Amino acid sequence: MNLDKILAIAGKPGLFSLKIQTRTGFVAESLIDGKKSTVGLKSNVSLLTEISIYTNTEEKLLSDVMRNIAVKEDNGPAISHKEDNSKLIEYFLEILPDYDQDRVYPSDIKKIINWYNMLQAKGLVSKEAPVLEEEIK
Repeated sequence: MNLDKILAIAGKPGLFSLKIQTRTGFVAESLIDGKKSTVGLKSNVSLLTEISIYTNTEEKLLSDVMRNIAVKEDNGPAISHKEDNSKLIEYFLEILPDYDQDRVYPSDIKKIINWYNMLQAKGLVSKEAPVLEEEIK
């Protein structure tokens, strides 16, 4: 699973793939409809590789949480992010049993599951552990 160039842009629905960098920002392609748009440097952008989920002991990388979902679903789609909060919380407890329920809100769980389903539909998630470049050498 390689989330290196996958972005979440505040105020825009869905996820984006980073295409090229420009002098004034960058060009991103929507994973939903494939439309390209320019994003200025003032936009609030998050790389998925930099997002972590709070647990009771540490912070867990989003890619690890996505891998846990892929393992549970055998690389298939997860439940709908539109399920009621109690079902989402129950599902997320199966994925990450020690997540910090005081700091991870149902809206966060909805977003993670929605992102997983988007990435899974594009074939960008896998239950396989990532191979580090150092291991290749």
